[in-house]
Amino acid sequence: MISNFTEPARVTKRPTILDVARTAGVSKSTVSLVLQRSPLVKDTTVKRVREAMAEVDYVYNRAAANLRRNNVGLIGLVINDVRNPFFTEFAASVQMSLSSRNYATILSNTDEDPRLQDRVIGSMIEHGVSALIISPTYDGESRVLDQVERAGIPAIQVLRNVDDRNDRFPFASFDYVEGGRLATSHLKEVGARCIAFVGGVEDQPVTVERTAGYLQVLASDGGQPEMFLGRATRIFGYETASRLARHRPDIDSAICYNDLVAHGMISGFNENGISVGHDFRLVGFDDIEESSLSWPKLTSVHCDIASFGRRIASLILGWLEDGILPPHNYSADVKLIKRTSTLGRRLVS
Repeated sequence: MISNFTEPARVTKRPTILDVARTAGVSKSTVSLVLQRSPLVKDTTVKRVREAMAEVDYVYNRAAANLRRNNVGLIGLVINDVRNPFFTEFAASVQMSLSSRNYATILSNTDEDPRLQDRVIGSMIEHGVSALIISPTYDGESRVLDQVERAGIPAIQVLRNVDDRNDRFPFASFDYVEGGRLATSHLKEVGARCIAFVGGVEDQPVTVERTAGYLQVLASDGGQPEMFLGRATRIFGYETASRLARHRPDIDSAICYNDLVAHGMISGFNENGISVGHDFRLVGFDDIEESSLSWPKLTSVHCDIASFGRRIASLILGWLEDGILPPHNYSADVKLIKRTSTLGRRLVS
């Protein structure tokens, strides 16, 4: 299970302009003036800065320097599916947080295509990004972070851990196992007898984590799991609800891999005359904004994605500017928001 924050540790990284400034005993702006060959800097200071550059093995990055002259840094943000509202909110939170610190963001959507992911990351490196935040595609053969390793720039994996070198590429996500436990326990408390899990591609790490808590709670009292795994989309939820309505009336509740699957199930059940919240209890995962606005309102495992995005921005800037390596593994807390889809028309407790 992923651990929470541990004490930050220092990491060996590519020397920066700050390292040169500290070694030379001058300000960051003085080093910048030397790199720009400004006549305003004394010859003795220029000599000291040049010697410091050699001492720390600093390599001048012209693309990054152009950005610095405009008081802007550049961070690459690579998202596997920006159309999913969960990832959209994450990207917006990161971008706004970086912007408040005078950093610009390059955003790329890889659409779950590992070859496209390789290309966009390579392009970002060529254009001189200072760091990368990556929600990667799943591809067992991909070594996409190898090119990041060669470039020597900070990179954090978020929400999906595809490279286990977490000492070099830290990983941050949510406590999905606890989310599964909370959802399953709640369904049992409201009287569910046969609980299914719907959505998620088999053997993918996030699917394993989100089902783990569900399986643990069922195992504690001898319950039998009912797994309907597949793409985490509305259409999969809609089709699964239709099949359950016709062929599995014994299943009276479900936990969905995400809210998109859950909203698809609501549509499928409605079409088949089954009332979610009364005839069937349903829990989603992620708690996107639509879940509090739809009818019935969807009970969901809440992941504070806005706060998470701000935390990731803070971690990458701490690493970039101060050389502080983020925790190798970080897991943000989750909570269950109870709404009509499990409580019926009763007041939410």
